[in-house]
Amino acid sequence: MVKRIIKYLWEYFMLTAGAAIAAIAIEEFLVPCTILDGGIVGISIMINSLTGLRLSMLTLVINIPFLIVGYKIMGKQFILKSGYSMLMFSAFLEVFAPMQNMTEDYLLAVCFGGILLGIGVGIVISFGGCLDGTETVAILLNRKFDLPVGRTVLFFNIIIYSMAGFIFEFDIAMYSLLTYYITSKVLDFVDNGMNQAKAAMIITNGGKEIADMIYKRMGRTVTILEGEGLISGKKDVLYCVLNRLEIYELKKMIKEADASAFIAINEVSEIIGNHIKRKESIVDAAEA
Repeated sequence: MVKRIIKYLWEYFMLTAGAAIAAIAIEEFLVPCTILDGGIVGISIMINSLTGLRLSMLTLVINIPFLIVGYKIMGKQFILKSGYSMLMFSAFLEVFAPMQNMTEDYLLAVCFGGILLGIGVGIVISFGGCLDGTETVAILLNRKFDLPVGRTVLFFNIIIYSMAGFIFEFDIAMYSLLTYYITSKVLDFVDNGMNQAKAAMIITNGGKEIADMIYKRMGRTVTILEGEGLISGKKDVLYCVLNRLEIYELKKMIKEADASAFIAINEVSEIIGNHIKRKESIVDAAEA
């Protein structure tokens, strides 16, 4: 029990730290130069620049509908951690807003703001949270239409940056796109895979039970193979492809079902062939 409490405290401490680092990047580097982040934060910065409304409140309020969607597709744990991370992010935006800006040089803002933002967002994602609601929509579209999550998020952001070009200047849009590129590369380093799918191989004694849990809770199909350990004997080997935001929930789920299971998670550079999607009617019937 004590270890579990310490684990939760550490997770929420890291979520808080990640939110704080991301807020510093936004308020001290990007906002002074009207450089946009992607997603909800980018939209909020545009509205803030045009209306003067508080950026902290905008990011929180606009993210609420996406949190509701996230609850339906990612589960209770995801919405708790994401909601907490977004609340902390909003609070830190308010704290850092009146402070002296780090720089008003566009190149420095792009480089250092992008690096800090990537570190902050990467930490939050690594510990099971999320700062931007557009990724939950991207995951939903991935499950419904098999659209790649990374490319969907990039498509949303290109639309946002194009709008920024017309509203402000196209220099702003290009600086913002460069910031997004730097952020994604740093996040790739922190979280080991911004736009790449992840392949999980699970060796367990309860293959059918875990496969059913993954299918019902996450909508991911699983390939079940038969294996044999040199010492442990007969085992079930599960193979499943997920996105990076689902890895934390997968590990938590497997630990609940079989604490002795062995899990190996690898990057997937390319997927060829049809992905078997979740059959909603079957799952809904099972959950009912």
